[in-house]
Amino acid sequence: MNRAAGADSCLWRAPKKLHVVETQHVAGEAVDAKANAEWQQGPSLTIVIPALNEEDAIGGTIERCLAARESIKHTAGLGEITIVVVSDGSTDRTPQIAADYADVDLIVFEQNRGYGAAIKEGWGQFPSDYLAFLDADGTCDPDAFSELCRVAIDESADVVLGSRMGAGSKMPAIRRFGNRVFAILLGSLCGRRITDTASGMRVICRKALRHLYPLPDGLHFTPSMSARALLNDLRVIEVPMAYEERIGASKLHAFRDGVRFLKTIFTGVLSYQPERILRWPLLFCLLGIGLLGAYPVEFYLRNSMLEEWMIYRFVACQLLGSVALSLLLSIALLQRVAFFGPRRTTANRFWASIVAEVFSGWRLAAVGVGLAIAAVGFLWPGIVQYTTITRVSMHWSRLIAGAFSLFGAAQCVVFGLLFTVVDQWIDQTSERLRAQHEMPVGRRE
Repeated sequence: MNRAAGADSCLWRAPKKLHVVETQHVAGEAVDAKANAEWQQGPSLTIVIPALNEEDAIGGTIERCLAARESIKHTAGLGEITIVVVSDGSTDRTPQIAADYADVDLIVFEQNRGYGAAIKEGWGQFPSDYLAFLDADGTCDPDAFSELCRVAIDESADVVLGSRMGAGSKMPAIRRFGNRVFAILLGSLCGRRITDTASGMRVICRKALRHLYPLPDGLHFTPSMSARALLNDLRVIEVPMAYEERIGASKLHAFRDGVRFLKTIFTGVLSYQPERILRWPLLFCLLGIGLLGAYPVEFYLRNSMLEEWMIYRFVACQLLGSVALSLLLSIALLQRVAFFGPRRTTANRFWASIVAEVFSGWRLAAVGVGLAIAAVGFLWPGIVQYTTITRVSMHWSRLIAGAFSLFGAAQCVVFGLLFTVVDQWIDQTSERLRAQHEMPVGRRE
């Protein structure tokens, strides 16, 4: 048995077994000799089975994976298939059972590091052209990898996930409901349809990992991957699959992990496309303005006057209008700040780019000046009255409209300064990166 020491942990490796002694994560030695073997006829596949105290199910899951290998190879045109079990701090006989299978590689965490950490360790230690994982609890049928891998290769998909939400699924009702809610939420924020955000059976093209990483270590590994894949416009395909009742006790806590899943989805959207979250309150504000302001406008056009009770609608419209303008300016600012965030695989979103274009440069100045002129026009009669007779008797509608216009002009000034600062940061960063690129290698710090 050879020993390979890393900076933060010790890795013990036998020809077919790998024992991770400590719990801190380090990238292990890349084991890619098999992936480059001359006899390999097609793309390689690594299937990782993360397992935490799954002694009742792990044996059956491994046997089904081994039995499905030839079918997967034949259906998808794959070459070598590596099956890796990662015991994530198991305190039962899970690692001992897995060690009995000579055709299965084993990674053992002495302490629990998390569902996602187990999958990433398996992928890191046994890299292949395609990477996959499935839960060890007996809920997923490894034969489904045949179709998942075929779709991944034939349709050049980045991520292929098995959807567990079909009519024959034996998923508990509370989890089925939660998954549908998460799918609707993520789909509405990403603008793309998905039915199962947390599927525990997937195939990923290795080249797509640079758009997916970093991914979390916990159970929210799967919804985080779904969010990043959709937000980065990767090619994600769902394939229906059977889902059986799990063997043994579930490690998922509906409320705690549900909250974590929600946080993961919102964090992903805020990191990659924050304007999508701002879009909904913006639409709410515009809809509210339309509903509240339609009747007073129509009444004024017919009667050339406003009734006193309409003041409440005017105040509400002023508030909603101010918030809407703040959201539009924030979207324009985020389009600039996105330069410093995670890189997207596609160009900026059309509507967000239009907002950023409108509220920039001379256009933003024109909006601010227009609002300032409107404010003076609305408030001027009151200003004249106050300077001449020291009292104001103009109609309340002028005061509300003038206050909105004045506040909007002030917002344009403030955001204009912020835009200028961010643009300077972008220019300075671009110049620094250009200088580093042009600098001779030996002189780079």
